[in-house]
Amino acid sequence: MTMTKPPAGAKAFKPMNKKNLAYFEKRLLEERKRVLKELGHFDEAFGNTLQSSDGDLSSHSFHMADQGTDAMEREKAFLFASKEGRFLWHVDEALRRLYRKPEAFGQCHSCGGEIMYERLDALPHARYCIECKTKEEDGKR
Repeated sequence: MTMTKPPAGAKAFKPMNKKNLAYFEKRLLEERKRVLKELGHFDEAFGNTLQSSDGDLSSHSFHMADQGTDAMEREKAFLFASKEGRFLWHVDEALRRLYRKPEAFGQCHSCGGEIMYERLDALPHARYCIECKTKEEDGKR
């Protein structure tokens, strides 16, 4: 991780106090619990066969429109599950950062400046200050 000079207006980094660290740990653990619960719902949806979902003994729909709807619903559920899985990875990474180096939690991975409390409160898994995240997003366009 290479640190550049903090952007103008960015605060110099100072470690968080224990109260704030405990608050963000709680927030991250709550998010993790919520996501795992959501993924459990997706697991149940993927575990259901076509037979069990409509009570029919045949594993094939009789109408092509039903087959298309079933396929679309499975694809949509998979898309949501993969998005939640990526979010879970980010939350787990934030917890690892918090546990491994609590004195550096809330420090921008790009410039080394402070990630504002308000940003972390909204996105407790944030790795970049708003200025660096904006630059990163502008570079992708």
